[in-house]
Amino acid sequence: GFQYYLQARANYEENLRKIPELGVKMIVADRGIDDMAEEFLTDAGIMAVQRVSSREIEKLCQHTAARKIKRNGLNRDLDSLKGYLGKARMVKVDEKLQHIYVYDGGGESWTTVLIGAATEEVVEERERMAKDAAAAVQAAVQGGVVPGGGATEVWLAAHMEEVSRELEGMASFGVNCVKEALLKPFSCLISNAGFNPLEKLGDVVVAQRKNGSDSIGIDCEKGKLMDMMRQGIVDPTPVKIHAIKAAGEVAVAILRINTIIKMKNDPEQPESTENWD
Repeated sequence: GFQYYLQARANYEENLRKIPELGVKMIVADRGIDDMAEEFLTDAGIMAVQRVSSREIEKLCQHTAARKIKRNGLNRDLDSLKGYLGKARMVKVDEKLQHIYVYDGGGESWTTVLIGAATEEVVEERERMAKDAAAAVQAAVQGGVVPGGGATEVWLAAHMEEVSRELEGMASFGVNCVKEALLKPFSCLISNAGFNPLEKLGDVVVAQRKNGSDSIGIDCEKGKLMDMMRQGIVDPTPVKIHAIKAAGEVAVAILRINTIIKMKNDPEQPESTENWD
């Protein structure tokens, strides 16, 4: 038994010596690292991080293109072990916050956003805002952008008015309802900024028509016309499309419910008023 222990210890030390030979600068483990290995890695100038969650290790592997390996996996030859190594331009340790930053890995691109606040409730709110912002950026990258600040909705509303003129009856009324709904975001923005929505709406409609541009809106600080695209005020196109579709689906559902209720009410048989309190 003791001879087997000595042999296993010798193999363990031999495997440890492979690590600096591979040019490894950092090791991340999901469990603890024994004293002998920790001392060896320290003497070799290799950073060792222990008790890291499997979720974080998985993300680190994706970012650096590294592969997870068990301790027994070090029994392989050096050429085989090279396939498990990942790459990163720089690793920085923040001792104050107790965080480790890995920059420019050789795998997938990742970005970590740190959110902090005095109370847990504020942290949760900021986290929600950060997730919404990240989702908006992702949607903008994948689906493009349109002018923000309500300029796109005002432009669409003007075209909806042209469409309504070509229709008759309830179809024309429905298009006008959509047009009015499209103007609501712009009106709310202008009203919250302390300006007259009707006045500024008229200015934007005239300016868009005159210049043939859908990016002209209102500077909510000065109340003057401005080009939203040039100022970098944009909205993700997929978000706009989804919002309009969702609003349309809700409106259709409400109209159907209203129709069903009306069909059930028979005007020839009024409801009885007997036994009413």
